[in-house]
Amino acid sequence: MKVGVYARHSVNPNHSEYIRKFFDYLNDQKVEILVHQQLADKLDELQYNHSFDVFNTTLNKGQVDVLVSLGGDGTVLDTLSIVKATETPVLGINLGRFGFLANSRQEEFAQNFAALKAGDYSIEKRLVIELVSSEQLFDGFPFGLNDIVVQKKDTSNMITVHTKINNEPLNSYWSDGLIVATPTGSTGYSLSCGGPILYPGTSSFVLTAIAPHNLSVRPLVIGDHKELTFEVDGRGDDFLVTIDSRSESIPKGSILKVKRAHFDFHMIRLNEQSYAKTLRNKLLWGIDKRN
Repeated sequence: MKVGVYARHSVNPNHSEYIRKFFDYLNDQKVEILVHQQLADKLDELQYNHSFDVFNTTLNKGQVDVLVSLGGDGTVLDTLSIVKATETPVLGINLGRFGFLANSRQEEFAQNFAALKAGDYSIEKRLVIELVSSEQLFDGFPFGLNDIVVQKKDTSNMITVHTKINNEPLNSYWSDGLIVATPTGSTGYSLSCGGPILYPGTSSFVLTAIAPHNLSVRPLVIGDHKELTFEVDGRGDDFLVTIDSRSESIPKGSILKVKRAHFDFHMIRLNEQSYAKTLRNKLLWGIDKRN
């Protein structure tokens, strides 16, 4: 079995000992290890002595059997630009706080790895969202797992986001911005702005305005086969477009299109896990003395 491993270079020092034990375990299991360059640099700092191969930016199809993400949900989001359309499955081990995507607990890795070797898991295909623009943005990879957000820059006045669905006018959102979230991203920024939770596998996007001026504006769920078009107006000269945790500055008057990507993100779901269980644990549903 060949395992790729990714983590951000800015790994919390408190997790250094766990990372060392993690790699010791993989070596004991005679696993071939392929480590992302920035994690390899961190391992050098830890003076980790076991041998492993290194990859620099992305993975090719079939290069590893699974990519393990060590970190929080943001680290899992990073892996999209590593696996791209290769269908390489990703397992997120939670070293962060919330853990919606990185929902494998660090202390359970040995039993989870045994489940991986035994094939005791399923692949959850998560919808990927794409930004289309006349400008070259996001280093040529304008894809996201969570959401695409059009928003005002800094502390400027509200913006107006003229929105069309399949070229039919929908609304001019007068607000601080507009979120287009996937089902995966529906528990993120969109949720904090009043949007609904979409269950994984739902073929939909949710449009959620950020602090809209008009009280009649409400989140809208649309099918993911539809294409959205945005033109932003406002007093400022430019505005921000964000895909997951990456941002670009765009001049006023730019035309942006948002649609479903031609590929999905493959996430490993161990069989004792479920999305309903994740919701109960992370959102504390049912945690009430009256229950």
